[in-house]
Amino acid sequence: MSEQKIQMEYRNLGPTGLKVSVLSLGGWLTIGGHVDEDTALETFKVAYDAGINFFDTAEGYAKGQSEVVFGRAIKKFNFKRNDIVVSTKIYWGGAFGDNNINNTGLSRKHIIEGTKASLERLGLDYVDIIYAHRPDRETPIEETVRAFNWVIEKGWAFYWGTSEWNAEEITEAWRVADRLGLIGPVVEQPQYNLLARERVEVEYAPLYQKHSYGLTVFSPIKGGFLSGKYNDKKIPSDSRLAASKETYIQALADQFNQPGSEIEKNIEASKRLQKVADKLGVTQAQLALAWVIKNKNVSSAIIGASRVSQIHENLKALEVVKLITPEVEAEIEEAVQTKPTAAIRRF
Repeated sequence: MSEQKIQMEYRNLGPTGLKVSVLSLGGWLTIGGHVDEDTALETFKVAYDAGINFFDTAEGYAKGQSEVVFGRAIKKFNFKRNDIVVSTKIYWGGAFGDNNINNTGLSRKHIIEGTKASLERLGLDYVDIIYAHRPDRETPIEETVRAFNWVIEKGWAFYWGTSEWNAEEITEAWRVADRLGLIGPVVEQPQYNLLARERVEVEYAPLYQKHSYGLTVFSPIKGGFLSGKYNDKKIPSDSRLAASKETYIQALADQFNQPGSEIEKNIEASKRLQKVADKLGVTQAQLALAWVIKNKNVSSAIIGASRVSQIHENLKALEVVKLITPEVEAEIEEAVQTKPTAAIRRF
């Protein structure tokens, strides 16, 4: 691999004119969580110096502490606000009140109050993108669309998007926005990696064609499973599975050695993928990440980092993309055996 500085790639955020780095830094499970603040701040600086301009967090990450650390990083390193793209997400605000009745979901009340509180934690006047962190099927979609438009009109955000919505829900949001002459969502944030593909490659296909819908995907290395660190079926002491107290992560750790579990299948696929990476002379994580960003429907892939070295390793995925020829793509598919039967052409 080249020792020269790796050139960052920038892509439009879906149908907008906003340019985001194809790799972005996220705060789920790490920043404000099990990673100490000094290390978290250092990852910000290294990412920014490498050309990453997009930073993603949420009100629900580490009960708001992720947003707090994001804000401290921006202030500490004196990032020019116009040089960076910052996103947050609204849905899970239960940590900020005495009950969850109106502190979660996508009611007008929570979207407006939650956005205001997020901006206060971030220490910012606005975010570039604000996401509906999950669909709220108890709130009328018109109420949600109107509320996000109100946030945009107030100058608290420039764009809004969705996260883990299904294609029907996204389409309905567009229909409502069009009928009301309002701004519809422009980007979805789903999980996407070699082990989780159906939604991005099949369900969302009409959205790219009809709305040029953007994707800022999370978990491109499947929470570390596609890095190869679990290939020996042991949990490293410095891994998220060992360190994180998040309920989701602990549930994964509990299933780790259960025969026939989804985790066991993922590890077997990962071990087969390792052989392809070895043949190319790259790390397994770099190959898995490069495969994700080779998909031109992906505006940005959100990476997490528990230490600076992970940032450096992930950046090299930008050079690995060109190694994924049609022949290598076929070898990858043979290794993981996860291609959806109705999948569209990825690139």
